[in-house]
Amino acid sequence: MGIDVYIAISGLLLMLCVFANKLSDKIGIPSLLVFLGIGMLTGVDGIGGINFQDSRLTNYVGTVALMFILFNGGLYTNWKSVSHEIFRGSILATLGVFLTALFLFISTYYIIRLPFEIALLLSVIVSSTDAPAVFSIMRNANIKLPQRLKSMLEFESASNDPMAVFLTLAAIAYIAQPETEPSALIGFFINQMAIGIIFGLALGRIAVYILQNAHLPYPGLYPVYGVSVVFLIYSITQLVGGSGILALYISGIIVGNIAFLYRRHLMRFIDSLAWIMQISMFLILGLLVNPHELGAIAPTGIACTILLIFIARPLAVYICLFRSRFKYPEQTLISWAGLKGAVPIVLATYPLLEKLPNAQYIFNLIFFLVVFSVLFQGKTLPYLAARLHLEQNIEEKENDDSEKDIFEYETEIPEGLSSFKRKIFIIRRTIFKTGHWIHQKVSGRKIKHHQETNNSEEKQP
Repeated sequence: MGIDVYIAISGLLLMLCVFANKLSDKIGIPSLLVFLGIGMLTGVDGIGGINFQDSRLTNYVGTVALMFILFNGGLYTNWKSVSHEIFRGSILATLGVFLTALFLFISTYYIIRLPFEIALLLSVIVSSTDAPAVFSIMRNANIKLPQRLKSMLEFESASNDPMAVFLTLAAIAYIAQPETEPSALIGFFINQMAIGIIFGLALGRIAVYILQNAHLPYPGLYPVYGVSVVFLIYSITQLVGGSGILALYISGIIVGNIAFLYRRHLMRFIDSLAWIMQISMFLILGLLVNPHELGAIAPTGIACTILLIFIARPLAVYICLFRSRFKYPEQTLISWAGLKGAVPIVLATYPLLEKLPNAQYIFNLIFFLVVFSVLFQGKTLPYLAARLHLEQNIEEKENDDSEKDIFEYETEIPEGLSSFKRKIFIIRRTIFKTGHWIHQKVSGRKIKHHQETNNSEEKQP
């Protein structure tokens, strides 16, 4: 087939996924399952008949997709909301992931009698959760959770992926080289987390400083700058031994919660790009799996999913939230909301890359577990929230998290202005919710804008 045919197929698949979102909203399942289904239908066992077995390309596409998805998640994280839950959320995102993996390993190794290597890799790979899947289900079911519960789910789900990545890499290193010292793995963990946090904070502040002072000549350059920031933050952090995805999430929070020129423009572009990445990732993951192989592992997959949902995840949550301000019903919902998403399937390609024994079996098992988890927990999550009396009955106007604290105003540029006046005029005036105008630097001068009343007409500079 020529390049024109490949382009046509790509365009058709993207369009199918776009309109498939309407179907996922109607039937109340996360869009990731629809995207995976389209990928499987296009694959070797489907109507497309495409025989795709390139695990390395799948891993690369998944890694790049996760970069933009996590950075975008940080951009739309309201810091004021999640900052109150950062302590317990961090415990859940680290210790909680470790305990989930530990309890699942013990259960699958001693109860189901899985081989040691399979039980270990399965446990660490599926130990994290997926925030978009949870909130997609809640949105489709029109359920509003209390703000602190929503903030906890949001922060924990968005920040626990680095721990799962570390555990997966550590497990693969141990299986490949059993003589690996535990102290080396501990040092690797400390480097990953510490460097990831430091570089995320530092590079995020640098990125914002440049955005606030560069004054790029064209609005279209700001999204390009955003893409370069994603690539550079991830690669620099990885090259020095840190967690690139952790650094990206932290940087995203910083960039998304500070005012700068064309902030909304950049965020919308990154959000659109994250959708493209998400669709591409699930399509290629659906292509990689062979549906005819899933039937053989279905009994084991169902058993592992039950152990994860009813034993491993609840125990981890109850331990991490012991004596917290979250009551038992809230802890139960947090436990049940541990849906799986893209990260486990992407991590399942690591054993394939390393050519470990039973790597394809592990990939199929994890793929089945993710799909079954989303279907089972996703369908019962709204019912459980109602039974636990955690659903808010008060109708609240839904606001975009990115716009709760910062508002942006733009003005068309009149013709015939001098260069200096034009620079002043194109200032994108940004105010905080309190109504105070921020300072902007233009050609070495500070221009201060005031707002007399909330309803007053905006003054021209």
